[in-house]
Amino acid sequence: MAIPLLFLLLSISLAPSHAATDCASYKFSNNKTFDKCSTLAHLSASLHWTYNSDGTLSIGFIAPPAAPSGWVAWGINPTATGMIGTQALIAFKQSNGSMAVNTYNITSYKSIQQSPILYEPSNLSSEFGSDGNIVLFATLKIGKSVESLNQVYQVGSSVTNGVPDEHAFNTDNLNSKAELVLSGTNFASKEPAPAPSNGRSEAAAPGASSGGNASSPAAGANAAWRSSVSGLWSIFLVLLVGCMVRF
Repeated sequence: MAIPLLFLLLSISLAPSHAATDCASYKFSNNKTFDKCSTLAHLSASLHWTYNSDGTLSIGFIAPPAAPSGWVAWGINPTATGMIGTQALIAFKQSNGSMAVNTYNITSYKSIQQSPILYEPSNLSSEFGSDGNIVLFATLKIGKSVESLNQVYQVGSSVTNGVPDEHAFNTDNLNSKAELVLSGTNFASKEPAPAPSNGRSEAAAPGASSGGNASSPAAGANAAWRSSVSGLWSIFLVLLVGCMVRF
């Protein structure tokens, strides 16, 4: 029993971590790249993004629709974590075979209507990949120094007369939301930080305190030797004084 258990533990420990590698290995057909990505917990979805220095967020959202004739959606909810209030982007294949990306201010669980959203969108496009995924591209003006936002994502199975139909209410559908942490950092800058003007590393050497100089082994040994000599000299003086007092 111990041997099968050992093999089970080994197989678990050696299994690849899809959550850590899936999004990073994805290659966009248009060779587009983003600074960060996250494999989302539900609906086999992932998000690629770049938080630009001008306060815009460029995203590439990837998910398989619930059916080939379905749709995928990604959005930001500025006031809550759920669906209502989400400023959404929805991508789907139109009846003529071309792809569409529309904006929606989600105000109801029932029907939705195409409408402007709070975050000024640009560069809207989408594609239906040979892998069955719909890829949605967009740039949204979210402002500078945003630390995090509430993202909501979803998939549906059908579109009627250009309007996405209601999605399923399975566990994955109900939990397809997450916090996107931006930390107010400009991820778009890929250049390394400039080196210090003196060409030296700012990191302290082992044993050195910040703002001070590192001590060499030789200097430490000399200090210890001086301390020992000083201690012996003090003992000698005490003994000498004791002898003088006795006599």
